[in-house]
Amino acid sequence: MKLTLAPSLMSKKAARWAVIGLCSASALWLSGCGSTVKLDDKPVAVESRTIPGQGGSGQSSAVPASTVAPVSTSADDEAAARAARARVIYFDFDSYVVKDEFRPVLESNAKVLSAARSKRIFVEGHTDERGGREYNLALGQKRAEAVVKSLSVLGVSPDQLEAVSYGKERPAVTGSDEEAWAKNRRVELKDR
Repeated sequence: MKLTLAPSLMSKKAARWAVIGLCSASALWLSGCGSTVKLDDKPVAVESRTIPGQGGSGQSSAVPASTVAPVSTSADDEAAARAARARVIYFDFDSYVVKDEFRPVLESNAKVLSAARSKRIFVEGHTDERGGREYNLALGQKRAEAVVKSLSVLGVSPDQLEAVSYGKERPAVTGSDEEAWAKNRRVELKDR
């Protein structure tokens, strides 16, 4: 970098010190932007279960799956409708594994996002109040990335998703008991 000023305004020595000062200030500012929390590069775990008699172990079922009609009750329909409206996935303590029980939430949101390719969402990771700030930010990021990976597997373009972590900074519920903590360990899907 060459600093050019009129000789009468600044001597060469003063110009050097100005450049050194500017570089030092920039380095200090950039070092404050970094984090010492190292996220591991392991693949994100997604819980998956196989239905007995279908694939996996090479066994075939006695009745083909296509001939079995699902039994639908009004309670099942109501649960499916709730899942379609839901945009929150909850997690176990100190975990970023997406549980099977939230598959309908992921599938319904993936269907909407796949149909509207211009739609974009924030995938916000949250934690409960326990643990340090940096640890919770890293855990919230891992949770958000696990949901992004799950939605990507379901056909959503990665360009539509942005993973963000708020850690413990934005609790859904205040309180210091297991019920409040369970509601705060979550990922929320929010429109951009």
